[in-house]
Amino acid sequence: MGDPKFLRRRYDTPKHPWEATRMEEERKLLERYGLKNKRELWKAQSILRGFRQQARELQARLRAGEAQARRETDQLLGRLSRLGVLSVATPTLDDVLALSTEDILRRRLEWIVFSRGLAPTALSARKWIVHGHFSVGDHRVTRPGLLLPSADENRLSYTPTSPLADDGHALRVALRERLERRGGSAEAPPAAAPEASP
Repeated sequence: MGDPKFLRRRYDTPKHPWEATRMEEERKLLERYGLKNKRELWKAQSILRGFRQQARELQARLRAGEAQARRETDQLLGRLSRLGVLSVATPTLDDVLALSTEDILRRRLEWIVFSRGLAPTALSARKWIVHGHFSVGDHRVTRPGLLLPSADENRLSYTPTSPLADDGHALRVALRERLERRGGSAEAPPAAAPEASP
């Protein structure tokens, strides 16, 4: 059988844990994107760090004239374009180096659900995802931190067995009224929106 594998930590913590400016920026991102804790933010930062490190290495290898580096560059740019992180028509490695943590956070399922107007706040979107009220195609999704490819955005909907799938559900009616008052824009969450539960 062998020894069981131990789960490795998939993020790096800050080198200096008590920096006031960094802590304030992290707090704002947590509130804006409805993250559960700083670990989720650090995971997004580690994902971005990996993409940027790969882009820097590929730039050096391209300058050396490696043919394999060209193939790996196309694969990296294709992956980020499919994920929806790079929205440029012809992306380059410089575009990868210009990415920010918010570009990764905007691809999380909870933010996409909120920005499409399927939930009143990012926090309630997170709760509804965990409770199984959303599906991508035929698959129910319960991971709010899922990085959703841009091709799957149109397949995102309420799970057919969810009570929220009914257009006449009280929360759906209240959500439509709120979106009409805000003008249909879900990009900026309200400062202190009440938490809704299905």
